[in-house]
Amino acid sequence: MTSTAACVQPGSFLTLHYRMAGPAGDVINTFAGKPATLTLGTGQLSPAVEARLLGLLEGSRATFELAPGEAFGERNPDMLQWMARKVLTDMGKEGEQHGVGDVVQFATPEGQGQFAGSVQRFRSDDQGESVLLDFNHPLAGQPVTFEVHVIGIL
Repeated sequence: MTSTAACVQPGSFLTLHYRMAGPAGDVINTFAGKPATLTLGTGQLSPAVEARLLGLLEGSRATFELAPGEAFGERNPDMLQWMARKVLTDMGKEGEQHGVGDVVQFATPEGQGQFAGSVQRFRSDDQGESVLLDFNHPLAGQPVTFEVHVIGIL
């Protein structure tokens, strides 16, 4: 009796190492640490990335090149938001300082999850101090290299 390797299908529970990189380099890379576990179809990866996993066999390795905007959509200028610096300070840990490029975590309005924004710049004017946050995914509008090693499939 021969055994055949499992194949990634919609809804598969996966253990894998993966790397996502844009033109500026890695945004996430699990290869040097603990592998990720996730279920396809739950929004943990973008639909375009999940589509690349379908049909891969357990134990396989692959690298995919996704076109600009394909993995995380196009950049949306409406996702750039000015916020009073006091709001950012009040939400953070006491004494925490933020600089341009920092990623700040925010609780969702219902408190069930989190979303992130990256600090783009600061300004002071007659309205007070404010900070410009970008809530686009860091790889939105960019080509993405997606490398994966499928360790296990359930």
